[in-house]
Amino acid sequence: MRPAVALVALLSTAPLLAPRTITRPTPPIERSIVNDNRAPAGSLRNGVLTIHLEAREAEWHPDGEAAPGLVVRAFAERGKRASIPGPLIRVPEGTEIRASITNTLDQALAIRGLSTRGAAGGRDTVVVASGATRELRFMAGAPGTYYYSADLAAEPDTLSARSAELSGAFVVDPRGAPPPKDRVLLIALWRPRAGPNAPVGRHDLLRFTINGRSWPNTERLSYASGDTVRFRVINASGAVHPMHLHGFFFDVTSRGDGTIDSVYAPGAPPYRVVTERTRPGRTFTMTWVAARAGNWLFHCHDNYHVLRNAPLDGSALPAEQMMHVSNHATGMMGGLVMAIEVRGPSPGVRTRADDGARRQLRLVAQRDSAGTDSEPSFGYVLHEGDRASSSAAPILPGPTIVLKRGEPVTITIVNHLAEPTAVHWHGIELESYFDGVADFSGSRGHIAPAIAPGDSFVVRFTPPRSGTFMYHPHADEVRQQQAGLTGALVVVDDPAAFDSTHDRVVLITVPRLNADGGRVMLNGSLTPAPLDLRVGERYRLRLINVHPYRPSMIVRLLRDTTLVSWRGVAKDGMDLPAARATERPAMQQIGNGETYDFEVVPREAGALRLTVTSAANVPLAEVGVRVR
Repeated sequence: MRPAVALVALLSTAPLLAPRTITRPTPPIERSIVNDNRAPAGSLRNGVLTIHLEAREAEWHPDGEAAPGLVVRAFAERGKRASIPGPLIRVPEGTEIRASITNTLDQALAIRGLSTRGAAGGRDTVVVASGATRELRFMAGAPGTYYYSADLAAEPDTLSARSAELSGAFVVDPRGAPPPKDRVLLIALWRPRAGPNAPVGRHDLLRFTINGRSWPNTERLSYASGDTVRFRVINASGAVHPMHLHGFFFDVTSRGDGTIDSVYAPGAPPYRVVTERTRPGRTFTMTWVAARAGNWLFHCHDNYHVLRNAPLDGSALPAEQMMHVSNHATGMMGGLVMAIEVRGPSPGVRTRADDGARRQLRLVAQRDSAGTDSEPSFGYVLHEGDRASSSAAPILPGPTIVLKRGEPVTITIVNHLAEPTAVHWHGIELESYFDGVADFSGSRGHIAPAIAPGDSFVVRFTPPRSGTFMYHPHADEVRQQQAGLTGALVVVDDPAAFDSTHDRVVLITVPRLNADGGRVMLNGSLTPAPLDLRVGERYRLRLINVHPYRPSMIVRLLRDTTLVSWRGVAKDGMDLPAARATERPAMQQIGNGETYDFEVVPREAGALRLTVTSAANVPLAEVGVRVR
């Protein structure tokens, strides 16, 4: 056979042979590092910070380096690995910043936040074309907590999954201030492509992170007993986060929007809370004293933001009722949670030997009528001596526990459920062992367990202040709270003088069934009984939001469509200082884990309405108020 004929025959009988395409090898994607926001980036000399930033693609492992990862867009310093969050820009007031931004990505980026901070208005967006470098010079601006971020210039109103981690902290310290002793905590959200205001669903694939990691892989913080602790919290995500600290009140010392930071002057009346609701793009700083040793949590109180992390491959998690974990804190939570250890002499767990001088209560968690394995019905029954709250179905709402300020109390929690549980005493200052986070509360070598079915757990504390608080599970929180395990905890100076006709609790919770049906429950009912008030008499309304996932509800007290007035009394159980205990229009936005107390004195007879709506003014609940 001639060579040409042989070649034709070979091609006709070997269809798998194709023309060879020569391609350039794809460089490997670098692995990002986690940035704990401790070390400032760039070079600071003679009042000038020089920093070279690059936007790159990088492999990111929010669940730990050994866990599966994602390819995302991230910032890096030139010559260094990409980091999540981006490099920390931290300078003294009066610093000039000379920054270059190189875009190595295949699309143009819109970069925000790299401009003088503290000034309202002004164009703040810099577009950097693919492959280009932009040079910027600006003064740092006013002291405060800020951040910078980027997204695709062609799609400014979406949150691309790959661009979700393109953000970094930008802090300006006061001129001449001592070296900072605070921590910068940047909150971010990775999720498949979604609009900036898209709600978070219970089974969504996502990652909420603090400084690049998701619980239980977030950094564990440690302080000595007596330390003053300062956090700068930056919400660079597209969701609202009511951030809650266990066991301690904290002072909110500033609030900002990324451009302007309102720092409250020393000596001004403090915003002292246990939960601070922060909107997307907002910042706040907080200060607290680590007065009691033990383990404590700092976490988002929107329970959908602390759910177990779904596998990144999209496979489903086992149903909660099918989970058998050895540690409920690490096995049943994820997302926006940080653990804090306060080191110091253990206060010692109180024993039954001192129970004789303490008030004795018994709180029983038990099954209620109806319900299924996936959507159960549970409830609490409270016993004191031969008296008990109602156990008639439905056991809703949870019984209001009224305690006396300064009086020691022992509460025995009895678990009559078929699954473990635990009770967290939200807002109460107490020993860590009794705080109620299953398999976490306590101290090294002495950790409080989950309460097994048929078992009990004894809690002992002495409430140090009068106020409005709440109690709820801290084991499988979403399932058990939706089932009905929530209640109000009211501390007063004299329980004998507590008058429930003039002191009204409004407990906001989720329906047991059809939780996403666009309604909320008031005091355990979708159709609550009207409230009866009298003209000229003084009433206290205690608003408590223990809903699992609605952090932006608005409560109003209306006559027809007009707001009446009420006076602010307390927030999170802390009395407001006189300068803030003011008369105001009767409207309050309330986040999960927040309580607000208002004083109402009706001026005239007639019909009022207490309404609960979404932030978009969609009706969620209403109760009539009859004034006579």
